[in-house]
Amino acid sequence: MPVISFANAKGGAGKTTAALLLATELAHQGYRVAIIDCDPQHWITQWAEISGPVRNLQVISEVSVASLHCHLREMATQVDFFIIDLAGAKDALVTTAIGLSDHVMIPVQGSAMDAKGAAQILDLLALMKDKANLDIPHSVVLTRVTSMVTTKALITIKGLLAARGVNVLNTPIGERNAFKELFEVGGTLHSLDAAKVSNLDKAKENAGAFAQEVMRLMPTHIIRSPRLRVFPFGRNAA
Repeated sequence: MPVISFANAKGGAGKTTAALLLATELAHQGYRVAIIDCDPQHWITQWAEISGPVRNLQVISEVSVASLHCHLREMATQVDFFIIDLAGAKDALVTTAIGLSDHVMIPVQGSAMDAKGAAQILDLLALMKDKANLDIPHSVVLTRVTSMVTTKALITIKGLLAARGVNVLNTPIGERNAFKELFEVGGTLHSLDAAKVSNLDKAKENAGAFAQEVMRLMPTHIIRSPRLRVFPFGRNAA
């Protein structure tokens, strides 16, 4: 039962989009997924409210430090993956969620501000390892990558992070209309109308490759076989 959190101390780095794409792709594969919405903007909760029931997926909102422990413990037998969307901050809830995670995904756009926000999370992970002997696996995922971002630029960013010993996913998340559309109309990439959304196939391919790469990072012994179940959406109070 992996717990995967998405963290960057700066807001707007693409955490929510990355978390939602991973969660919906895993649910589409038959895994039971719970998204824990710790972002005070509650974008995923709002997405859930307009989506209606989606197979294998539920959203938990209004989370506190104390209730996070409870959710993970009480739902451990009901969920195959926990996906935690964190605030663009470095507060007690972010620190607690990271400490409870099996893997921390750090979304980064090609900007200095995003890099600084990512560095704060990397410093927090290093502190946990040094002071609490918590060696938490983590990776950077490049987000909102457009055709204007050259391959050379991506290689440079990866090189800088690799110099710090940071794993960078080979699959960047592109800047795609389909990803934005999810937050406008709800549902998943697999329920969108290809006649109304441009390059939907490319978006599905991108999200699928991202999910596959994340799955390869998970220890096989903590991944359960996928099962099918329909979860109702709605706000689950802390």
